[in-house]
Amino acid sequence: MATILEFGPFRLDADAGILFHGAEPTPLGQRAVLLLALLVRRAATPVSKEALIEAAWPAQAIEDSNLTVQIAAVRRMLADLSGEAHWIETLPRRGYRYVGPTVTMSDPDRAASEPPLLTLPDRPSIAVLPFANLSGAAAQDYFADGMVDDIITGLSRINWLFVIARNSTFKYGGHAVDVKQVGRELGVRYVLEGSVRKTGTTVRITGQLIDASTGMHVWAERYDRRSEDIFALQDDIAMSVVGAIAPSLRRAEINRVKRKRPDSLDAYDLVLRAQPEVDSGMPEQVTQALVLLERSIALEPAYALAHGNAAMCHHCLFLRAGLQEVNRSASIRHARSAITHGQDDALALTLAGFSIGMDEHDRSAAFTSLDAALAISPSSALTYILGSVILGWGGDAERAIEWSERGMRLSPFDSWAFAAFDAQALGHFHRGQYEEACRAAYRSVQANPRHSITYVQLAAALAKLGRLQEARAAALRVLELHPAFRYGRQFSGVNCDPALASSLGDALRIAGLPE
Repeated sequence: MATILEFGPFRLDADAGILFHGAEPTPLGQRAVLLLALLVRRAATPVSKEALIEAAWPAQAIEDSNLTVQIAAVRRMLADLSGEAHWIETLPRRGYRYVGPTVTMSDPDRAASEPPLLTLPDRPSIAVLPFANLSGAAAQDYFADGMVDDIITGLSRINWLFVIARNSTFKYGGHAVDVKQVGRELGVRYVLEGSVRKTGTTVRITGQLIDASTGMHVWAERYDRRSEDIFALQDDIAMSVVGAIAPSLRRAEINRVKRKRPDSLDAYDLVLRAQPEVDSGMPEQVTQALVLLERSIALEPAYALAHGNAAMCHHCLFLRAGLQEVNRSASIRHARSAITHGQDDALALTLAGFSIGMDEHDRSAAFTSLDAALAISPSSALTYILGSVILGWGGDAERAIEWSERGMRLSPFDSWAFAAFDAQALGHFHRGQYEEACRAAYRSVQANPRHSITYVQLAAALAKLGRLQEARAAALRVLELHPAFRYGRQFSGVNCDPALASSLGDALRIAGLPE
């Protein structure tokens, strides 16, 4: 479903929100990319300030100066990389117009003029969209997002229900959507949407379940609760949705939605606030997340999800901040605590299993934890994605590709997509399928251009294909993102399969990376 706009030496991936100069992603910000995308789509046609503001700041009241700043950033980027400073023309009191090279549009993911529809699974399927925050304060967005996250997690515990992961559905937040289109894009029959209004200690939540194939409402409800009852409220919503989809199911199946919660809402809040920084996979951000997670654990020492996220933070610091033993040990310690206290928490078991496999190098124990997570939550995309990474470095190419593809089917727009594509690149490389490895690595770069390991896979695949100039460019990008990178130490850190390490090492040596 990617739309690619090409003009001059640039490619703009409108869906991913990335501007490429040749094959290299640029650091142009998301709002600036949205503005540029609208201008080049309407090449040679005036675009009003109002239309541009709506594209980059939907349903928000902002000053024109914000638009001016972002347009200046676009012009500066185009001028710095192409030497042309006049591709964006100012139309006084009207807006702007793109007057640069001819624009062509392509969609590499489409085999025909119409997008292939995802077939509906052979069981009930649902996507839970972001709930609108009606509290009037952006600071409460995390509360609304956390509410939706817990509903998704609860529904995912029902093994007969196909649930799209949160990282794909959250892309629909902040603007009105056509639920029929959402159903077609995600391959689901039902869509749940709603709103949250939090005032003081009172919370009002409305939800409505819609049959995406017909647009008809299946269920609607409003809940008024005091905030101390928030966990019971989440269970109420999840159980009501389940009952609307299959009213004949046994109550015992519905009861499986319920899971143990931390006793302290404060501890829960801290984990919610830390989650985006954990998911970034960047050393600076996970360091900030650890401050919040350590406060959460101090309040609730047996909070499995806090330990699981802390394990992921230390894993990131171990691999990307010097391979320090203190981080490896902390990753394993928190992972074991997550397993001990999270026997009913699929996400905690997933994060713990990943750290045990990658940092303790005990892949058998890792998959015991991941299999337990899937027994609880069969629709857990992240379990398949992180499991595919363990399989990829372990040299199990076929299962790495299988698990990564299954994870992407469950969550087509996942923020961890780069990890799934990394696993695919490893799998294809190990099988000698270097063209496929290269394609997967490019998709990973597109999904997360700041992840250095992705460029390692790309450099190796390009070297094997004899594309040495491109391989060396990718190798330079590795060292820009991770100056201390040494592939021998990296392979040891992840316990890379010996045959895979030998083949990768030969290719990376040719590409110019230090051992």
